[in-house]
Amino acid sequence: MAGLQKNRRLKVPPGSHERLLIAEGRAVDEAMSEAVRHALLTHKRAGNPIASWKDGKVVIIPAEEIEVEEAPGDPDVPRKD
Repeated sequence: MAGLQKNRRLKVPPGSHERLLIAEGRAVDEAMSEAVRHALLTHKRAGNPIASWKDGKVVIIPAEEIEVEEAPGDPDVPRKD
């Protein structure tokens, strides 16, 4: 999945959300992964730390230690210069 896709509006009859999640599960997982990667990249480029969970505790990860891959075609996000 290259870059973020435009939101898709699906018409779902009441009570069929579970079936939709099962049918669209892979697309949902890919969209979530891409959104997390984009958020991490945005924080890293802006010089902002992130909070994470490690060994049952909240830890703060400085921007320079955020591990995230940049992909060709990534949207421009703020950079700390």
